[in-house]
Amino acid sequence: MDFVAINKLSLLDYPNKVSCILFTRGCNFRCPFCHNGLTLLENSEDYVPFDEILAFLKKRIGILDGVVISGGEPTLMPDLEDKIRAIKELGYEVKLDTNGTNPDILKHLIDEKLIDYVAMDVKGSLAKYKDIAGAPNLNLDRVLKSIELLKSNVVDYEFRTTIIDEYHNEVDMISMGRLLKGAKRLYLQKFQISDGVINKNLHPVDEDSINKFVDILEEYVDEVGLRGY
Repeated sequence: MDFVAINKLSLLDYPNKVSCILFTRGCNFRCPFCHNGLTLLENSEDYVPFDEILAFLKKRIGILDGVVISGGEPTLMPDLEDKIRAIKELGYEVKLDTNGTNPDILKHLIDEKLIDYVAMDVKGSLAKYKDIAGAPNLNLDRVLKSIELLKSNVVDYEFRTTIIDEYHNEVDMISMGRLLKGAKRLYLQKFQISDGVINKNLHPVDEDSINKFVDILEEYVDEVGLRGY
């Protein structure tokens, strides 16, 4: 399977590193606020041949520090391990963005020392999780397994949540805090409308509300940060 797109330079997506971002095709979620809606289209004809990506990365050795593999949901890529190995052989550190629905694959990649940093999306409280993810048949146990795996500090990581006025309130933050209790870090991300968003009738929360959310979550998580506010 090929990557669907590449962002050749990012100063934001891999903490403290200059990186590029590779986007995988397809996702098992249909989050209505997703900015990468086009990557959900598994029958899209757009792709970037992997040999071209490797050629690009070879030219950027010494300029880029890392490679971010995002999506879509990267763990759905059948040959993800092989592609990461080829990237690691060039000397790059690798960050994986995931929704946490494939904990066994996540653990395997960590055990094989193929990923150096993981950013896992936590959608919200467990009571609303399936609705927020647009996945009515979601097995939440798999998500919980990934959360516990990362909380065990087997790899550097962050949790992150895109905050939506229609889906998140103070009660939800308490629920999320209990879910992530003892975690290293969590980022709350501001929702932004863009052309790629699936549902354009959603709204961000205001600054007063987001600051209250931070206060609640700081009772449970070591570091709570904001992105976009």
